[in-house]
Amino acid sequence: MALIEWNNSLYSVKVDQFDNDHKKLVQIINDLHTAMLKGQGKEKLNVILEELQAYTQYHFDAEEKKMVEVNFPGLEEHKTLHNDLIAKLSELIQDFKNGKREVSIETFRFLKEWLFNHIQVVDKQYSSWLK
Repeated sequence: MALIEWNNSLYSVKVDQFDNDHKKLVQIINDLHTAMLKGQGKEKLNVILEELQAYTQYHFDAEEKKMVEVNFPGLEEHKTLHNDLIAKLSELIQDFKNGKREVSIETFRFLKEWLFNHIQVVDKQYSSWLK
């Protein structure tokens, strides 16, 4: 059973492409949680973090491209938040590769909270612009 269940009423931004991307990000976080429960977190964290970083970058690029197309007024602020997460993920990956960071509930909690805060608060701001 997944830790995080997608709920359209809570998380949908009413743009199918981006809802599907967000669902994929939820799946990746669920994969991390499952690995942690199975005691495989350390072995799988690097792979999962790199997958999360790559997919997040793909998703952010798509969002930003669409925001440019519709002249979304919050583009620069949104890009800053995107860049902050990419930097944080890069830091987590580098720390893990350098042996500085183990799988921890704090890492998982950060990813989960950031994702849902970003979707529920920040991304919902563009919903009406991109429909």
